[in-house]
Amino acid sequence: MEKVYQRIVVAVDSSNEAAYAFETALGIAKRNKGAVLHIVHVIDTNVMTTVSSSLEQTSLERAQQEAQNLVDRFVRQAEDFGLLYIRPVIEIASPRSFIPKEFAEAVRADLIICGATGKSGLRRMLMGSVSEAIVRSATCDVLIIRTPQ
Repeated sequence: MEKVYQRIVVAVDSSNEAAYAFETALGIAKRNKGAVLHIVHVIDTNVMTTVSSSLEQTSLERAQQEAQNLVDRFVRQAEDFGLLYIRPVIEIASPRSFIPKEFAEAVRADLIICGATGKSGLRRMLMGSVSEAIVRSATCDVLIIRTPQ
């Protein structure tokens, strides 16, 4: 018996891995009629705190605009794919806690999808990846997508 997912969260950034995970999320959402696809991009507060305070506001505004453009592209792709229930989300937070603990629990997600790796190789080595944090913290099913080699 195939499990039905109605509240799907897909974590996105500008990496190829996220784009590939998003394509998988589209297919799963379409197979589960009536599913809501939450497209979540988190502007990492840990990255923002490394910016000097004089540049912080400009950097944050630029990050928010880039995030909006990115999420808008994913929303258009989901609409073109024929999905009806799309919820874009942009948040300034730590993605390691916001996605699995705050957001997924708030929307009662039954599936979180993300790429195996994202944008920041050095940060991943030092702090662990977002996907690892999601697997450890999520209270729902998690699907980690690896890109083809």
